[in-house]
Amino acid sequence: MAGTDKLRTLMTEGPAVILVEPQLGENIGMVARAMANFGLSELRLVKPRDGWPNAKAQAAASRADHVIEGARVFDTLEDAISDLNFVLATTARVRDGFKPVRGPVEAAVALRSRFDSGQKCGILYGRERWGLENEEVSLADEIVTFPVNPAFASLNIAQAVLLMSYEWLKTGLAHENETAFRGPDMQPAEKADMQGLFDHLEEVLDARGYFRPLQKKHKMVEALRAVLSRQGFFKPEVRLLRGVIRSLDLYSRQRPRGSGPPLSTDADALDAPSEGDERP
Repeated sequence: MAGTDKLRTLMTEGPAVILVEPQLGENIGMVARAMANFGLSELRLVKPRDGWPNAKAQAAASRADHVIEGARVFDTLEDAISDLNFVLATTARVRDGFKPVRGPVEAAVALRSRFDSGQKCGILYGRERWGLENEEVSLADEIVTFPVNPAFASLNIAQAVLLMSYEWLKTGLAHENETAFRGPDMQPAEKADMQGLFDHLEEVLDARGYFRPLQKKHKMVEALRAVLSRQGFFKPEVRLLRGVIRSLDLYSRQRPRGSGPPLSTDADALDAPSEGDERP
């Protein structure tokens, strides 16, 4: 899916993604792309098999350059997590032990809570072929496991990163069903914005003789307000509607319909004949 907006500021916060002994550069690149899609940027690599930097990883990252270029390489997992306060280990297999096991939704919520409180967090992902060793899982604080088909539980490493990154992003949305972060230009309309829209619309309709018969005007205004007062308008949408109304506002209370020709608009001025010209 295309949709990169280069005018927006990149989201670059969140837990570190730690890949233990990743094998293919292409997979590392796809991990970087998944991270960038959902606002994560800190990538840590433990002993990547084909070395680092890796041209195939750069190509597969699909311009997630900030993730690839900022990746850090470590010789051991202990070194990679040494500065973190809380670490999750991802696995699709049932593990024996005493660590809490969470699903991805619950794990992401807990991760967000810790991150917002100032803790440095990370998520471990194992090798493409066999995942994390038990000793590596033992270094984590908790386990997150994905509800997959038990007869086919193998996830591509980029898929696993994408799943957790998506759940992480959702925890930062104002409402669970939102589909995107809205910028400062898409703030919800305030009551004052809506009141200005009501007044403007009522004035224009009144000037154009819309409210007929007059004794029903009150009910008609109430109906219009009921339609327009539903929640969900954003400030740019209100401005758009005001612009539409203004373009139709050829009459006003000071110059109502029937008092003469409508006021000229910019379009009228542009269409006006030059001196010496004749209208057809």
